[in-house]
Amino acid sequence: MRFVVRFARRAAHAPVLLAVTAMFAMMVMTFFDVVLRSTINTPIEAATELTRILMAIVVFSALPVVSGRAGHISVDVLDWVFTRPAARWRDVAVNVLCGTMLWWPAERVTVLAERARSYGDVTEYLGIPQFYIGWFIAVFTFVTSLVLILRGVLLAFAPDLVRPADD
Repeated sequence: MRFVVRFARRAAHAPVLLAVTAMFAMMVMTFFDVVLRSTINTPIEAATELTRILMAIVVFSALPVVSGRAGHISVDVLDWVFTRPAARWRDVAVNVLCGTMLWWPAERVTVLAERARSYGDVTEYLGIPQFYIGWFIAVFTFVTSLVLILRGVLLAFAPDLVRPADD
């Protein structure tokens, strides 16, 4: 079991690398867009659609990693109510419930991506088929759902394999 957890932690570097690369590309594009707009009054025409695509890549590729590491922003208003064992079971319930509920939006995005594919929807300037980004969002939402469910199961049956949220 430890091998699987170790593998999962190493595999988590791939989506992070994808998010970092997309963020860097967005920074470079924004820099050149501002420079070109300010100096020769010629902005990058496709900057808006590229920003939308790159932002989706950043957010949805980081989502499974953030979920797996319990890195979401949370407000611990009721922590004083839960004892340590009760807090663990609360976290189990929250992870499994959130992972289960996340399956529905992933399925809906899949339907929307297929609809965009069937209509032949493309982006305005570059003509990129829009179903690619829809499928990307759907796949990473499905992965996030599975990560949350797996995290909940590990918290229930092997809590020593799961790092606390403070790490």
